[in-house]
This record gives sequence, C-alpha cells and structure tokens, in this order.
Amino acid sequence: MIQHRRAGTFRRVPRAFALLAAVPLVALAGCGDPGDLRGAGGTPTAVGPSRLWPTLAPATTPALDYGEADTEVVEGVGAAHDDIRRVDPVAALRAQVAAHPDEYTGEDADYPETAERLDACTGSSSPGASRGKGCPVLQSYYRDLTGDGRDDLVLGFTLPGDQLAVRVYTFEKHRLVQVMDTTDAVIGVEFAGSELIIRAASKLPGYEYRTVWAWDTHQHAMLATRDEILRVGDGATTPSGSPAPRPSASPSDSPTASPSAE
Repeated sequence: MIQHRRAGTFRRVPRAFALLAAVPLVALAGCGDPGDLRGAGGTPTAVGPSRLWPTLAPATTPALDYGEADTEVVEGVGAAHDDIRRVDPVAALRAQVAAHPDEYTGEDADYPETAERLDACTGSSSPGASRGKGCPVLQSYYRDLTGDGRDDLVLGFTLPGDQLAVRVYTFEKHRLVQVMDTTDAVIGVEFAGSELIIRAASKLPGYEYRTVWAWDTHQHAMLATRDEILRVGDGATTPSGSPAPRPSASPSDSPTASPSAE
C-alpha cells in the first residue's frame, strides 16, 4: 500500500487508484524532459605538446645508472626448498662483502666500517635471533614483491654518514639473487602492495624524495618506476636540516616482519 501523510495521520489508498493517478505524472515528466543533448558551455582549446630544440641530436648513452637493473647471484648462500625465510641475511651480506673487496675490504674501499661491524653480528645462523649490539644489519621483512606467490627478502643495513642500504633478494632457479640495491639518506621505507617505497631526505627544507620500486618482469629486477620530490608537512626540519620524518608504517602493518634484529 502507498501511504500519504496528512495532518499527522495516514490514509490508505487502493493500489489500482494509486497506479492510475501516477500515469499522468509520468506523462508530464516526460514532456518536460525530452532527453535531448544539452550544451555544457565553453571548453578550453586543447593545446598539444611543443617540442623544444627539435634539431638537438638524441643522447645515445645514459648519464647516470640510477634505477637500472642491479642483480647479482649470491654465491654460497641457499635454503632448503628455496624458502627465503630460511636464508640467513647476515650470511648473504657477508658473502657479498667478500665478493666486493673494492667496496668493503680493499685498500681504497668505500665502506670498510661496515665490513668490520659485521664481526659484531652474533647468532647469525638463526635469522630471527638477536644479531648483537653494533651489528649493521636491521631486522628482515618478507613480502611477495616479484609476483610469483612466494615471499622475497627485504634487507637493510646501515652505512657511515647516516646512509641506509636496502636490498631485495629472491630465489631464481634455486639460486639466491639480489634483485634490488639502493643506498640513500633514508627517512622511511614502506610497503604498498607489491611495491617498495623509499623516502629520503632532501636538502630543501620541507621536501623529501620519494622513490617507488616495482618488479619488472622483463629485467627480472626491481626498478625505480617513479622518482619524485614532494612537499611535506609545514617545512619543519630536523636538527640536521633534513625534513622532519613523517610517521611510517609500523611493523604491525606487515605481519611478515621477523623479530627485531638489532
């Protein structure tokens, strides 16, 4: 039944009468709205891109290698059934330090401190164990970043000068492979689905760099798919002159984080 409110009371109207009464209303509504197209007013004229220096010869080699595929097989480190969670992150880093004396142990090495501090990493045979005071390797995180349905390892370790190295490892053909390597003055690292977002300090007060790393199936590596400088907060800075860090995702946001490793 259709109910009509009048003076605080309800009056019931027979269904047949109500339907007949509604017909003229529909007809009138149709007359007032023929459904024709209506103009939306003036629109701005489309302007196509204008090419600058059209006669300039295109570059043939990149100026920087930032964001390019950086992969490496980690020799001598593996895990049963290619289970990345059984990989000892400290052992993986030690293997790479040994493989790159020019960076860590040679006479003119860039990061000899890091190699020395690895000696402080105790209990490294168990990835979930405390790694000892002074160990540069941070706690491990696990997430499927490559899209193969298996977890990958995200490893971070500190370097001199407030730098943080971030690496991603996966198994390919039963070999442990590093598929991402980047170093920066990191403010925070976050997961966003299958992407890894790294926020880094900028010399411009109130700004930060933000780089999104994502898996590229052609390169079989994590590539920097988006790199931008963004305005953050009200321009407040830390004592070092870097933008004040914003809250980052807590470990509870990723249930696959291993226990604290510091």
